[in-house]
Amino acid sequence: MTSPRRSRLVAAVCLAAAAALSAGCSKEEGTGAASSDTSQGAQVVQSPSADSSGSGCTLDAYGATKIDLKDAVVGFSQSEKEANPFRIAETRSIKDEAARLGVKKLLTTNAQSQLSKQISDIKDMLAQGAQLLIVAPLNSDGLEPALQAAAAKHVPVITVDRKLNATACKDYVAFLGSDFVEQGKRAADAMIQVTGGKGKVAILLGASGNNVTTDRTKGFVDQLKAKAPGLEIVAQQTGEFARDKGQQVMEQLIQSKPDITAVYAENDEMGLGAVTALKGAGKKPGKDVKIISIDGTRNAVQALADGQYNGVIESNPRFGPLAFATAQKFFGGESIPENVIISDRAYDASNAKDSLSGAY
Repeated sequence: MTSPRRSRLVAAVCLAAAAALSAGCSKEEGTGAASSDTSQGAQVVQSPSADSSGSGCTLDAYGATKIDLKDAVVGFSQSEKEANPFRIAETRSIKDEAARLGVKKLLTTNAQSQLSKQISDIKDMLAQGAQLLIVAPLNSDGLEPALQAAAAKHVPVITVDRKLNATACKDYVAFLGSDFVEQGKRAADAMIQVTGGKGKVAILLGASGNNVTTDRTKGFVDQLKAKAPGLEIVAQQTGEFARDKGQQVMEQLIQSKPDITAVYAENDEMGLGAVTALKGAGKKPGKDVKIISIDGTRNAVQALADGQYNGVIESNPRFGPLAFATAQKFFGGESIPENVIISDRAYDASNAKDSLSGAY
């Protein structure tokens, strides 16, 4: 049963998201550009929350001081360079919502995929007076020095898009993001549908060291074993969530495993790299080799609409409204669930063209 406090949190998130969307933002052009937020692209918290494990975290339990965001310094630590549409959309969403709310000062950093830099970035923001930290962790482990520095100053930490192997309401307040195991399962279901449950599948794994890769792999593999034993996984190789790496891995697999009939890419960028590799080898992506990936970028959904792709499971990066709504409730004395899980949509051949405006 959903508590009144959690119901109010969900309602506040939806209102904040709607207000942010009405403010609008410009679209960046180019291959790696993320589209502007639209009503189709807003994050929606599962209601009732499907994964709100733990007793919840309050301001008093965390030992933080109540602040008004309009008088506060907020820090946002991005994990990876913004060549990936997911990261572009995520950072923009945080900036847009901070501006909409009138946050006194927003500090932003980018770790450039370096754990040591993310640690130093967070410490630097604390030295600049950050009173709240929103962190997109590079890895699930390794941020302990940064978390300890925040705890020493009683600065709350909210994590987005990747979980930490740490203690909620001690090392961080809450995780905001998707159910990554479920994403993997949904990708498997989409793969079963487009292949008829038979064929040879290659998995382009994400970067190692974070729960996203582990969970998306587990969800997909377990679902195939349970529902489609005729789909044989013949290769699993990391493409590090990057388009160029995905292309390189796919080029190698075309040579070593020429009988591959399907590809599961754990993000769209690797899937699009696979498209390029398949074309270069004279194969027809989406037909000769089925492709399913996760993210929901405009480029992947367009490829789906064009028949060069077969399915995309969304992982919505627009965390600004949810992150700040959660922070406002936390500073207002509300109890925040350990995991605030969002709902993700799915794109297929039947809805891709009409759903492009919701992609990023």
